[in-house]
Amino acid sequence: QVQLVESGGGLVQPEGSLRLSCAASGSIGSIVMGWYRQAPGKQRELVATITSGFITTYADSVKGRFTISRDNAKNTVYLQMMILKPEDTGVYYCYLRTIDRAFWGQGTQVTVSS
Repeated sequence: QVQLVESGGGLVQPEGSLRLSCAASGSIGSIVMGWYRQAPGKQRELVATITSGFITTYADSVKGRFTISRDNAKNTVYLQMMILKPEDTGVYYCYLRTIDRAFWGQGTQVTVSS
């Protein structure tokens, strides 16, 4: 079973920045890695994805503020978040898809508040 180890969550003020990291165990040849988030009382939503060929997709709400990247040698995906807003608050989940399976991280809390 693939393990996804997330780090980088925390408390940050509006207009601040934060970088999330997610490292997958083993060399598993992921097709897509990405990030979802879930605010209290709301459904989980897609934030950003990146393919093995470094093609990226972003939710409209984060375009221009967030940047997703990956290091294939480390099986690690990153999310650089800038100009953070209170509505960015939530639990952020790392996502990894191989050719035939999908995996989720445990989630890391991001709180944007003054």
